[in-house]
Amino acid sequence: MAEPLVKLTGIRKRFGRNEVLHGVDLEVDRGEVLCLIGASGSGKSTLLRCINHLESPDAGRVIVGGEHIGYHERHGRRHEMPERLVRAQRAGIGMVFQHFNLFPHLTVLQNITEAPQRVLGMNASEANATAHDLLSRVGLADKASAFPKSLSGGQQQRVAIARGLAMRPQLMLFDEPTSALDPELVGEVLDVMRGLAADGMTMIVVTHEMGFAREVANQVAFMHQGRIVEQGPPSQVLGSPTHERTRGFLSKVL
Repeated sequence: MAEPLVKLTGIRKRFGRNEVLHGVDLEVDRGEVLCLIGASGSGKSTLLRCINHLESPDAGRVIVGGEHIGYHERHGRRHEMPERLVRAQRAGIGMVFQHFNLFPHLTVLQNITEAPQRVLGMNASEANATAHDLLSRVGLADKASAFPKSLSGGQQQRVAIARGLAMRPQLMLFDEPTSALDPELVGEVLDVMRGLAADGMTMIVVTHEMGFAREVANQVAFMHQGRIVEQGPPSQVLGSPTHERTRGFLSKVL
């Protein structure tokens, strides 16, 4: 069998005296969509940030595409990579945040083309062509010259998705991408994500959108107090959960 694209082993993370992640193990195959669900403070976003080394795990290994993210291993001990090497690894892992994080002084087109030119060395004509293609894909072909402040929240989040895709990642991470949106704008972002899933993009999505998880995910993992306590297909985790904590959580959100 093929190796999983993402393999987490024994991931631990502590902030001061508070241990947020307690030895998390997780695998995601290429082309799969995994939705992470759970109450606020359960460790979902921290786990996501450990995958692309925005947070450094205190223990454990993050393997993406066969590479140990953030560390070299020598003589049985791990050594953190220089930031320039971590950035090179991170280029293959797209991430979409809750609050868009677009550069307000750049146009939509410039927001999308900046990183491919700086990090990947893409020339301007190729970067612009890629950006226009991606804007069409997310339904914003007419917004290339607009500035972020003129866009709705849903439009800004779709630009953020296009910006992530412009780096040609092997993995996309979504950290509650609809939580900051007005309810009527949520659907347009989820539609783009459905399209990515249909195209075979490997995705890990922290979400409270249970309908999306039920419809699109191959796996759902429920986190509680820094641990994955239940994982499986949506029909099982959302439809017939076996763990008391999962049942309690779903009774409040479904």
